[in-house]
Amino acid sequence: MTRRRQHHEIPAEHRAQEHLANERTFLAWIRTTIALISLGFVLTRVGPWLSDHTMTATAQTKLSPIGVGLIIFGSVVTLLAAWRYDAVNREIEAGFVKTDRVLVWFVATAVTVLSIALIIYIFLGSGAQ
Repeated sequence: MTRRRQHHEIPAEHRAQEHLANERTFLAWIRTTIALISLGFVLTRVGPWLSDHTMTATAQTKLSPIGVGLIIFGSVVTLLAAWRYDAVNREIEAGFVKTDRVLVWFVATAVTVLSIALIIYIFLGSGAQ
């Protein structure tokens, strides 16, 4: 049985390329967090205004926590992205990079849970009208 390599060795001549790839990945995370925070803002502030005042106070109180949750989640993902960028940057400088599956699974699970919560909210909210 072969052992999996824990780290990927980076030759010195490819480190600049790896740094640029790390930065592109960080910027992709930032674009994602901007989308999450924007959606949260829309749900809390702009959504009721766009509905032309047909939204009830109950719907407003239900949307507000979801929007705030998305804003908080976007902020947490921003911090995780910055932490991961820094960790990978140090690993590139050391010449070895290790993948971080825990962070990927954490974000994937959190997005899935948020998606399921929004789907449930949509179905429960549409039955009440």
